[in-house]
Amino acid sequence: MKPVKMYTTQVCPYCVRAKTLLQQRGVPVIEEIRVDLAPAERDRMIELTGRRTVPQIFIGETHVGGCDDLIALDRSGGLAPLLQA
Repeated sequence: MKPVKMYTTQVCPYCVRAKTLLQQRGVPVIEEIRVDLAPAERDRMIELTGRRTVPQIFIGETHVGGCDDLIALDRSGGLAPLLQA
């Protein structure tokens, strides 16, 4: 399974929802980068994604997007193959 990295904040219901979905799909470990604790990480997230909101999710080197993007990917059947590729 590819590694999963997620830029998050402490109080983010979308982050919790995204983590729950990933765990339901068998992801054992999610590397969380808390941008509320490290402003430089928020800057890095914006540089990588062009987005300012959390969560921002990476599966391997692929930027999936936010929670809604992750849910859409799962519904279209694209999440499982991406995790396993």
